[in-house]
Amino acid sequence: MTEAAPAPPAFPAEWRIVAAELMADTVSSHVWLVHRADGGRAVVKDGKPIPDLADVLRGARYLAWREGDGAARLLAEHGRMMLIEHAGDHMLAEEIATAGDAAATRIAADLLARLLAPAPVPDAADFQPLRRRFAGLFAKADADRKAGRPGLYGEAAALAERLTAAPARSVPLHGDVHHENILKGPRGWLIIDPVGLIGDPAYDAANLFSNPLDRDDLCLSPERIAGMAAILGEALGIAPRRLLDHAFVHACLSAAWHAEDGSDEDEARELAVALAVRSVRDAGD
Repeated sequence: MTEAAPAPPAFPAEWRIVAAELMADTVSSHVWLVHRADGGRAVVKDGKPIPDLADVLRGARYLAWREGDGAARLLAEHGRMMLIEHAGDHMLAEEIATAGDAAATRIAADLLARLLAPAPVPDAADFQPLRRRFAGLFAKADADRKAGRPGLYGEAAALAERLTAAPARSVPLHGDVHHENILKGPRGWLIIDPVGLIGDPAYDAANLFSNPLDRDDLCLSPERIAGMAAILGEALGIAPRRLLDHAFVHACLSAAWHAEDGSDEDEARELAVALAVRSVRDAGD
């Protein structure tokens, strides 16, 4: 039996919302496309009453810090709700079909260069340290080691330890940069839905290598992986090997999350991406 869609929450009167449509129902939030009395559109992210809303709250702090520079604007907050600028309707994933994958990667690279440019850093306590983000990977690697299964998770955990111990620099990170979180609208290409991390800027490019999720022809292609690392490396001033190190670790982290959820097919897919990235990285040594 299909579960009924939730009713819209009681929006603050001053937001002047006249209609709302459910866009997404995530683990932590309901996301609403809202229409306002002035004819404009916005997005409301309504945090669910769960014990841990840390990612949602950190995301709000990231948007507030960006002040609309390369990211959707945080317009207002009320309790667990955030009123956010509607960034646009055209996803970067769609750009692949029209302009090609390399062009889409250059768009992502240019946006990341903007997001990672030197800027006054807010209170670091507003963001999650990158090493703590890897907790699921460390736990999976430890469980495998105790079970006598040293392997890819252990290798990735050891690399994550080294990367977080010696970051090139530590900056606020979006934390979930991928082709469906980059949208084009009236203000150009903007990022949405941040996690709010702090750490090595190379990590913010990592998830691009695993995306789009329905394009394994791209994500498992050595030519695409190497080309993406070259484009991102040039735009960000980061060595391609370091980008590939972070892409490998992130794919293993994502696989560990899927393993924890019992999603065997998704785990296997992320591990395949990790192996493809590692192969390209090692071939360049």
